[in-house]
Amino acid sequence: MNRRTALGLGTVATAGTVLGTAAPASAEAEVPAATPEQVARRVARVYERETTRAGGNWQAYVSVAGSAGGDPVVAVADDPDLRIEAYSVNKIAVATAVLDKVDRGLLTLDQRVDVTAAIVVPGGDGIFSLDNAYPSSVTLGHALAALLTVSDDTAVRLCGLVCPAAELNAILVAKDFPNTQVEPVANPNRFFLGTSTPRETHELLRALVAGTLLSPASTAFLLDLLRSPIAFTDGIRREMSSAERARVATKAGWFGTARHEAGIVFDPAGAPLLTYALFADGQADPDNFGATHPAVQARARLGRVFLDATSRLAGAGARHRLTRQRPSNGG
Repeated sequence: MNRRTALGLGTVATAGTVLGTAAPASAEAEVPAATPEQVARRVARVYERETTRAGGNWQAYVSVAGSAGGDPVVAVADDPDLRIEAYSVNKIAVATAVLDKVDRGLLTLDQRVDVTAAIVVPGGDGIFSLDNAYPSSVTLGHALAALLTVSDDTAVRLCGLVCPAAELNAILVAKDFPNTQVEPVANPNRFFLGTSTPRETHELLRALVAGTLLSPASTAFLLDLLRSPIAFTDGIRREMSSAERARVATKAGWFGTARHEAGIVFDPAGAPLLTYALFADGQADPDNFGATHPAVQARARLGRVFLDATSRLAGAGARHRLTRQRPSNGG
C-alpha cells in the first residue's frame, strides 16, 4: 500500500477542490493548454481522477518539455523513487543493454540466435511460443523486435544468450540506472525482468531521446519498435488514430496484479513532448490482461489527455523522424 492509498489522498488537489466546484470530466479536452505549466496541471488533475477511479496502488513520474529548451515541468511525482517490480517495462532496459553491446561492436543485429524448444517459454506472451517448429534461428534484430512490440517472453531469453544477467546489470549501472536491474537466476543467461523506479524509467527514456543512452542508429531502431503499429495499443495509445499512435513510443508490462506502462509522446515534428512512467500494482481483476481492465482504461483516458492537452506545444530537443507504416495487401 503506497502513500496515496494509505491516506486516501492524491498527489495534487483537483480543479474542483481548488475552485470549490466540481470539474466536468471532459474539461481537460475543451481548451488546449498554452504553456507547459498549464499542461502539467491538467495532466495532474486527470491522473488524480483516473487513478482514484481505478483503485489499487500507483507510482508515477510524468513531465512535460519545458519552454525554450528549459528544464522539463514535472506534472506527476507519485512515489517516484519507490523500487518496484517493473515487469515487461524493463524490456526497454534489456534492449538498451543489448544495443549498447551492438554500439561497441560486440554484437550485430544480423547475427543469429538459436530458438530451441528448451528456450521457448511455454504459453508465454508473444509469437515464439506459437511456432511449434523448433529448433529454428532468428537474427538478434528479429528477437529485439519481438521483445519490444509484442512483448515476447521468449525474446527475453534470446537476449540473455548474448547479454547475461550480470553483464546486463553492469551496463545499466554504468549508465547510471542502479535501480533498473534484472534479477539473476541459477542459469547466468536467464533472469527475471527485475525492478526499476518511476523516476529511473522516466530518466532512461529521456536519455534515449536526448541521444546520450545509445548511438543514433540504435536510438532510431529502438524508437521505431516502440512507435510501431503493433506495439502496445490497449493503454495510452488506444483512443488515438494511426497517425497519433505513431507519435507515441510506449512499452507496457503486466503480471499478477500489476499493470504498468512507460513511454514518450512526440510532437508532429518528432521532438519529445511528454514523458511518462506509470506503475500500478495491487490492482483488482488480476486475471484480466485486456483493454477492459480498470488500470488500462485509466491509462487510455490519460493518453488522450496527453495528446489533447499538448496540442499547442512544441517538443524540445532532437527530432526523431516519425515513420508511418501502412498495411499491405500482399503481392
